[in-house]
Amino acid sequence: MDRGQPDETTVRAAVALAARAPSVHNSQPWRWEVGARSLHLYADRARTLPATDPLGADLIVSCGAALHHLRVGLAALGWRAKVHRLPNPALPDHLAAIEFMPFEPSASHVALAAAIPRRRTDRRAFSSWPAPDEILQQLVVVARAEGVEAHVVTGKARDELLAAIGKAADVQAADPAYHAEIRQWSGVYPGAAAGVPAANIPAGSHQYGNLRMREFAPGSLLQTRQTVLGEDAGTLLVLSTSSDDDLSRLRAGEATSAVLLEATAAGLATCPLSQPLEVVETRELVRDEVLGGATCPQLVIRVGWAGFNADPLPATPRRPVVDLLRDQEQK
Repeated sequence: MDRGQPDETTVRAAVALAARAPSVHNSQPWRWEVGARSLHLYADRARTLPATDPLGADLIVSCGAALHHLRVGLAALGWRAKVHRLPNPALPDHLAAIEFMPFEPSASHVALAAAIPRRRTDRRAFSSWPAPDEILQQLVVVARAEGVEAHVVTGKARDELLAAIGKAADVQAADPAYHAEIRQWSGVYPGAAAGVPAANIPAGSHQYGNLRMREFAPGSLLQTRQTVLGEDAGTLLVLSTSSDDDLSRLRAGEATSAVLLEATAAGLATCPLSQPLEVVETRELVRDEVLGGATCPQLVIRVGWAGFNADPLPATPRRPVVDLLRDQEQK
């Protein structure tokens, strides 16, 4: 990088933090190119999941989460990211161009970046204690700051959302291609750079009360003895946008990262749930029956307290920075 710009070590550190972002099946469908005064995010279509994500929506949301992780990491390292989203209509996979401005980070910026390596997708049952309203409202605020609405789903709308989740699971369960994809991307062997390891998949039932979680390959993660599976008090939030295009999905991914990191910093457990939005019929059900047809759903996030005395979750694997980052001239 030129003088007055972050050096190579700083850029690599920020990209390493961005690589910790959540993604559908931990597929990590992104790549980065670095120029003299900019950094560029691209969708990696080679990592598309056609059976799970036929619309490509999960892929763009995943890339948006990586973009926000990058922004948070740069801020903690002393650089504000100026982001140009979808900068080149002729290159739809070019999702963002990032320029850098010197920046004095505050303690809150550093604390948010510190949440990145601590954040986990917790697929276990949560405690019966509900998340505090003040924290939930703060999650709504941080999503809105990214241009995305976060809806805390309760009452009849929650019942409709749970029904949509179950129906999507039934539709996908009848698809052999979906099963093949699940086998490819979950229960991965130690040393794999992507996918969901068995150590991060709960053993036994994936049904928590009326909530039906996605079925992965058999897992080895034990539930806490204190957790009663029928009394999971996890709160469901739906992130939505006014339109349903790639820019909206990218923004939704950034809001996903903001919500997950804020919840992690507050000590809460989290789990993104994309399954009900991967099936056209249930995506429409969520839009119409949960959101009243007013906005377009992009992701469901489950938030709550981890089970009492729950063991810390291991980190899921990540692709090395050397595989993600290259100079622009290296085509």
